[in-house]
Amino acid sequence: MNVLFVHPNFPGQFRRIAAALSHIPSVNVMGVGDGSWMKGDWAHEGVPVIAYTPIAVDDSCVHPWTKPFDASIRRGEQLLRTLSIHKEQGLDPDVIVVHPGWGDAFFLRDYFPCAKVIGLFEYYYHVRGADVGFDPDFPSRLDDIFRIRALNATQLLALDSCDDGFCPTQWQRSRFPEVWQDKLSVIHDGIDTATVLPCDSACLELSDGTVLRAGDEVLTFVSRNLEPYRGYHIFMRALPAILKARPNCHVVVVGGSDSSYSPALPQGESYFQRYLSEVEGRLDMTRVHFTGALDFAEYVRVLQVSRLHVYLTYPFILSWSMLEAMSAGCLILASATPPVEEVIQDGVNGMLFQFQSSQMLSVKAIHALANAGDYSDMRASARQTVVNRYDFETVSLPAYRRLLEI
Repeated sequence: MNVLFVHPNFPGQFRRIAAALSHIPSVNVMGVGDGSWMKGDWAHEGVPVIAYTPIAVDDSCVHPWTKPFDASIRRGEQLLRTLSIHKEQGLDPDVIVVHPGWGDAFFLRDYFPCAKVIGLFEYYYHVRGADVGFDPDFPSRLDDIFRIRALNATQLLALDSCDDGFCPTQWQRSRFPEVWQDKLSVIHDGIDTATVLPCDSACLELSDGTVLRAGDEVLTFVSRNLEPYRGYHIFMRALPAILKARPNCHVVVVGGSDSSYSPALPQGESYFQRYLSEVEGRLDMTRVHFTGALDFAEYVRVLQVSRLHVYLTYPFILSWSMLEAMSAGCLILASATPPVEEVIQDGVNGMLFQFQSSQMLSVKAIHALANAGDYSDMRASARQTVVNRYDFETVSLPAYRRLLEI
């Protein structure tokens, strides 16, 4: 069987499944991605990668609300132009697994009519009741509502362009129009629970020479980028009270200073600096450590030394980091938003608080940091949840194989 994975930032969410399928003798795996997006730091024997380059276009005459859809059409076209060279040389996939969010899925079923096209559908936007307008710090405007309504055009065409689809969580599936939900399975990308696991001897050395060990009083926060969608502002507002009450606590904050999902700021500004400045003078910065992005092994060590891990998100896509923190046996303090509540039961495998309440975050964090021994069952339950429901080898991989009929 020939399997083609298509993702602009390949491998993206297909990292583990592409590698796993490449080890099956009867399966040939190939990846396709945007040459300007792919970082080039992923190489796996047996998975050759094709790079395409989108065409730069002057979109000044395109209506602002339709620019994403126009770009998606052009990306889909350019992908076919690139694949046409390989098709002439014998490329003939039996199954195509594609992330359709940027238009890559539009024409694949027409171009490879004998292939089964399966889409990873991450998110369907709603103008009310989800991420848009959720945060009072960022109220939605009419322009935002109309733009979001048009943004779903790419998802709707992709749903019609794929034979089958899947979503990482039940909540994400529930966001799609009901008429399409029967077409969507629920398969999470999967967590490597054999690698991300508790370690009583874990030790983390930070760039300033600070050494933190499992058992120390360490508060952790992780996000790909430090931005409001992942509650960075709420976390920062809670820190002064936490550090004042816990004089031996060290805080490790992992993440970049760009914006992945929140509205872009003017050139030269960042949410990282905006909310750090908001609490300037109220933090002991010798105990607050911003690491930037970390390689995976060091990131795992951050989780393994954590006494309490804080995770926040708008009603939006659930981060890998929360599940990986649970897999590492962290005590989780998280926002009571729908994607989180699908996984965490308050008081059983983690603790929940209302997203906007930085005060409640600080109260719960102070108690948890001071009484670490009271939460050992909760930490064990958190890991068991991930092992039972999200482990890649025993849960996600078999589900992928059933969907792909491998």
